[in-house]
Amino acid sequence: MYTSYFGLKEKPFTIAPDPRYLFMSELHREALAHLLYGLQSDGCFILFTGEIGTGKTTVCRCFLGQLPPETDIAIILNPKVSVLDLLRTICEELAIPENDEPPSNKKYIDLLNAYLLDAHARGRTTAIIIDEAQNLDKDVLEQLRLLTNLETNTHKLLKIILLGQPELRNVLAAPEMLQLNQRITSRYHLAPLSPDDVRRYIRHRVMVAGGGTQRLFTGEAIRHIARLSHGIPRIINLLCDRALLGAYVEGAGVVSLNIVKKAAGEVLQAPGPRKGRPGRSRVILQVAVLAILGISLPLLYYYRATVNEAAARVIMRLDSFWVGSSVGSPRSGDMTGRDANNGSSPLITIGKLKKIAGSRDDAGNLADGTDGGEEAQMRQAGESPE
Repeated sequence: MYTSYFGLKEKPFTIAPDPRYLFMSELHREALAHLLYGLQSDGCFILFTGEIGTGKTTVCRCFLGQLPPETDIAIILNPKVSVLDLLRTICEELAIPENDEPPSNKKYIDLLNAYLLDAHARGRTTAIIIDEAQNLDKDVLEQLRLLTNLETNTHKLLKIILLGQPELRNVLAAPEMLQLNQRITSRYHLAPLSPDDVRRYIRHRVMVAGGGTQRLFTGEAIRHIARLSHGIPRIINLLCDRALLGAYVEGAGVVSLNIVKKAAGEVLQAPGPRKGRPGRSRVILQVAVLAILGISLPLLYYYRATVNEAAARVIMRLDSFWVGSSVGSPRSGDMTGRDANNGSSPLITIGKLKKIAGSRDDAGNLADGTDGGEEAQMRQAGESPE
């Protein structure tokens, strides 16, 4: 859509692993050199890892284009296979004819061994490339190790190239993978592009697509793309492709910073929670509230029971401070609520409550050393405890 508008022959920022668009940064040159050296060396395994979208497959396609003509390659694109399926696929990729025996591991290993001996006698090299190798089961990896035992007195007959994400290194570092790990003779991890490489990468792809030396992105736009993508080529391609489309829609001659920000909002926006279903944070909040209620309600019930018990004790103590329980008290008919002898009020004041609280120790004894029994005897004699 935007190719003719910018004078391009084709889209420069597709995510297809086209070797023509391979940007040979220093990192990519080193990766390609490791693959070529590993194939020509006497080793068994070649390990090539990198983050998602860093261009491992593109480098591998370029590697295939530079192979010597006397090299035979079997490419395994689906690593989620059984041992039997793996052996059958290798034989099919190498065009090894089958015999009439029923399918079995031994059948395909014998066919492969005979093929490798014949290829070596004719001066040919045989290699297996396995993509997404971090998904291989451990029994499949062990079978691959056993295939490298096919050898002569002086040469290994089979090279195996493992392509995968960084998790592959963790898989191979497991104790049960020690024998395979020791047979890896070439290792390389492809890192993301630097900010300067991002700028050169964008201009390189525009040039390959027929754009020549024209600058389709401003410096601010390129720096923002480098920050958002973290140097991952696949994300760079997604951002640049959407930004070029945005510039075409707006009728702009170059991609500006604002256009890149809009493109990033469309390409990199994380999906929100589905309608009709609570989001994860909301569910966590609901669970937390229920947990708090589950803890607080029993405590509240216990606290209420404790308060009621304390109130009952206070009422019992207040009862002991009514002067003249049978004479001169409001309960004996004097509605004025005053003592018939001295005219003082038998009602309890705040000061008296404080005195009560401070007059007993933890054992219930009075502060002057007497116990509650003496106080009860005084009430039975009709005397005030005060």
